[in-house]
Amino acid sequence: MTFDYSELIVRDRQICGGEPVVRGTRVPVRTILASLAEGAWIDEILVDFPTLRVEQIRAVIAFAAASAEEDMPVSGLPVLA
Repeated sequence: MTFDYSELIVRDRQICGGEPVVRGTRVPVRTILASLAEGAWIDEILVDFPTLRVEQIRAVIAFAAASAEEDMPVSGLPVLA
């Protein structure tokens, strides 16, 4: 099952220079991903960005997964013994 992020993640040249952001906010996707990569839980991110909702953070994760798949298809990963 694929999570549809298309309604929640947008790019607009007038907002953050066209960087992907959560719709209705100026919160960049990369900021949320960086927080997750540093070990933040979704609840912690919601405290830091009180205008966000859980489904928006899930959309960011889905967007990143789809972007990664486009850049490096899963079938192209090396097999480790």
